[in-house]
Amino acid sequence: MKVLFVSYEVYPIAKVGGLADVAGSLPKYLKELGVEIDLLMPFHKSIDKNMAIKTDENISTRFVKREVSFEVYRAKLPKSDVNVFLLYNERLMDSKEIYGASDLGFQAMSFSDAAAGFAVDKGYDIVHLNDWQTALIAVYLKQREAKCKTLLSIHNLAYQGVYGKEYLDLSGIEKSNRNEIFEAGKINFLKAGLVFSDKLSTVSPTYAKEIQTKEYGAGLEDILSRRRSDLVGILNGIDYYEYDPERDERLWANFSQDNIESKKINKSNLQQLVGLPKKDDALIGLISRLVDQKGLDLIEDVKDELMKLPIQIVVLGTGESKYEDMFRILQKNYPEKVAARLTFDLDLAQKIYGGADMFLMPSRYEPCGLGQMFAMRYGTVPIVRYTGGLADTVHEFDPENNGNGFGFVDYDAKKLLGALKKALKVYFQPELWKKVVRNAMRQDFSWRVSAINYLSLYKKILEVNNDA
Repeated sequence: MKVLFVSYEVYPIAKVGGLADVAGSLPKYLKELGVEIDLLMPFHKSIDKNMAIKTDENISTRFVKREVSFEVYRAKLPKSDVNVFLLYNERLMDSKEIYGASDLGFQAMSFSDAAAGFAVDKGYDIVHLNDWQTALIAVYLKQREAKCKTLLSIHNLAYQGVYGKEYLDLSGIEKSNRNEIFEAGKINFLKAGLVFSDKLSTVSPTYAKEIQTKEYGAGLEDILSRRRSDLVGILNGIDYYEYDPERDERLWANFSQDNIESKKINKSNLQQLVGLPKKDDALIGLISRLVDQKGLDLIEDVKDELMKLPIQIVVLGTGESKYEDMFRILQKNYPEKVAARLTFDLDLAQKIYGGADMFLMPSRYEPCGLGQMFAMRYGTVPIVRYTGGLADTVHEFDPENNGNGFGFVDYDAKKLLGALKKALKVYFQPELWKKVVRNAMRQDFSWRVSAINYLSLYKKILEVNNDA
């Protein structure tokens, strides 16, 4: 089985969000399972030219009306034997921001056209696409009458790549293929992928169901519902080698399920680092993009009530000014309870995962979520809204069961407050709290589990092909 995994970002080569973590981890685990897999991505301007070797190959677009030629570079995915191929065109790669090109639509379209040719030339059995920037590859492969099959993974349905009619004309997509991807005078890249890919996946079983509804479908619920037999939800994972509380050098003290007491050293040092007084109050971590999707309006609605609880909050992230200002003001008014670090800091993030008692994710929607997985790996108990991947990974704790966290269903600030109070009630019962912490740490969200599920899906795709 020969697979080409195509992504616009791959950690640690180029990263903006969770997609990079997936692309930088999943192929390594698939390789360990015996899959012959390569990565393909754009050679963004921000990537160090010295990390890749220029090959003798060039590949050009076939369908896009303005022919574009790409130079092919090759590198290795760090800490693995996975090949990474990068397509470079100096004119198109004109921004150091991964999604900051002067014409991202044309860049993605041209990359996809060339990528389809690359896949055909190299003889891949499956091309695994990720999000809207690569979705048109499915169309171009169909137009080439290629034998390789396609899987499109949806990481966040809210981002679709919608452009005007001139892009449809420029795309070279044949008229017979245009009907379902062109509406209201615009082309929708993601919709094109949903129509033309052989199979579809998304990043959690619950999100796969949610996006077939009007509430979560972002206007694409009809086609997703129509293709529900081809749609599979597979949870993302995290790298258990890199994120290990027993070995993580970013922590002040290492710990394990059998040595939870050492976690307290991390809490004490974290409080000191961010300027909070050393107290036994529950220390809550919030690491997030500060945007509406993450449920921060719920926090805003009950912030005064929150400040009356025996808690401290450490916030890490950037985003909308209204939420940055909210946390700045809370820190100013309650310096003994709130520490806001409005920046991106991977080292501090690990210290929060390792030192906080609880981790807050009250998301409006969450396709998968990785924060709750990192938190549980480090014995930090999640408090979440049960949606998407949060509903699949966090299960309500009860002294009589093996739950690993606390949460609420209705998107309501009072429900959030209630979930937090329930968690605090358990927190102040030390033996019971140890139980929920150990339950959280026992979860297996490693990429190996997810990779086995993807391998099974790949086999089904090829079985369908053989049956046909």
